[in-house]
Amino acid sequence: MPVAVFDAIRRNISSFLGGAEVADLAPGGKAAAAADTTIQRVFSIDTTEYLFTARREALPFTRSEELFCRELLTAFSAMYGGFRLEGYAAHFRTALLASIMDITVARSLRGDRSKGFWPIQQLIQLLKNLSYQRYEGKQATTGFIVHRTTEPALRKLFRERQHTLLPVQPAQGITPTFFDNPLAYRFVDGTNLFYLANIQMQVTGVLRCSDSVAYTDVESLTQREIFSLVRHSGTGAFAVSVNTSSEIEAMINPDKILVRRKGMWAIFDPDIYRSFLAGSIEQNAVDDLLWTVYALSKTRTGTVILIHSGGSRQLAKLKKGSVGGDDPIGQLLTSRVKGRSVSDLKQAGTLLRILSADGMTVFNKAGKLVESGFIIDTSHVREVVTGGGRTTAATAASYFGKVIKVSQDGPIELYQDGRLVYRFG
Repeated sequence: MPVAVFDAIRRNISSFLGGAEVADLAPGGKAAAAADTTIQRVFSIDTTEYLFTARREALPFTRSEELFCRELLTAFSAMYGGFRLEGYAAHFRTALLASIMDITVARSLRGDRSKGFWPIQQLIQLLKNLSYQRYEGKQATTGFIVHRTTEPALRKLFRERQHTLLPVQPAQGITPTFFDNPLAYRFVDGTNLFYLANIQMQVTGVLRCSDSVAYTDVESLTQREIFSLVRHSGTGAFAVSVNTSSEIEAMINPDKILVRRKGMWAIFDPDIYRSFLAGSIEQNAVDDLLWTVYALSKTRTGTVILIHSGGSRQLAKLKKGSVGGDDPIGQLLTSRVKGRSVSDLKQAGTLLRILSADGMTVFNKAGKLVESGFIIDTSHVREVVTGGGRTTAATAASYFGKVIKVSQDGPIELYQDGRLVYRFG
C-alpha cells in the first residue's frame, strides 16, 4: 500500500524538483553511491525499508532539494502510520495530497529543531487563506519576519539599518482570526511593512523599512533587504509573505525562496541557476541575471534569454530579423545599451525593461548585451522544433548556448542542447 499511496504525490515532488524523474518506491531497496544528478534515500515505514529515487540528468540537485526530500519522506512515513485501517486508502491519499507539501515546508522552516512545527504550520494556513482574499478588487498582501534572536539584538540591527520598529504590547498571537480586520493586511502589506514575530508566533512589533537606501527595481521585487535582515536575525530565521500575484513566498537563509504558486509548492534556489550557467557567462553576472529572471516571473512578464557560446559571425547567421526592424528610434535606443554588462544594466534600472521587451535578448560569455529584440532563424536547427513562439525560440537557440525562458504566466524554464532541463513554477 505505501507504494500505491506514494504514487499520488509523485507529480508534486517532480514539480518541486523542476521536472525530475521520480521513481516508484522500491521495497527493500538499498541506496548505492549516486551521482549529484540523483537523490537516493532509504526510509522506514513500520519495519519495512523503502528506497526513494529522483533523477535529473542535465542538472545536479542542490543541498536544499536534498534536505527537502528528507523532510518530505519523514512526513510521509509519519502520516502513513496514522492510516493503517483497511479500506481507508482513498482517505489517506486525499489527506496526503492536501497536506504533505505544507507539512514538508513547515518542517523545512522549523529546521533542525524538535519544536515549532505547529505554530509555523498555523502561519502557513493563515497565509494560504489570505492568498485567496481580495479587498476592493485588489489582492490582499502582507508579510512576517520570524526571528530567532533576542529583542535587544534586533533593535540594534534595525537602528543600524535606519528601520523603524513599532512595538506591539502586549504581544499578539497569530491565530485564525488575525486578519479578520482588513486593516491588519491593508496596513502591513509585506512591501516595506512587516510583522515581527518570534518562533512561538507571537507578534511583538511592526517593522517599517527605511527609504533612505535606494534599491533597484529588481532588488525591491526580490526583497533583498528582507533577506539581509533574515540572515542577521538568528539561525533558522525566515520571512514569509503573500504577494500581489496571490503567491506565498517563504524567504530562508541565505537566499532561497519557497514559493506556493497555483496551489503547488516550488523552490527558487539560486544554486540551480548558478550550476546551469557555470562556465557559460562571467560569474559576476550570474546573480544579477538570475534575480532579474525571478522578478520577471513574479510580475508575470515573459522573456527569452540566450547566453551565446559562439562569436558574432555565428550569431549574425542565426538572425532572421529584429522586433524593431529598421525603426531609427529603436536602433538608437538599442545602440545605447549594447556592449553594457548585466550588472551595469541592472544597476541602471534598464535590465528589467530590456528583458521584458519582445524578442530574444542575447548576452555573450563576458556578460555583455549583444542583441535585443532578436528573432532567431530556426531553419539552422536540424531537429524539428515545435511549441509556442517562446518555446520554439528557446529550444532552437539552446543549440547555440544556454537559454532561460520566462512565460507570461510565471514559469521559468532552462534549455540546453535543444531540450528542457529544468522548470520552476
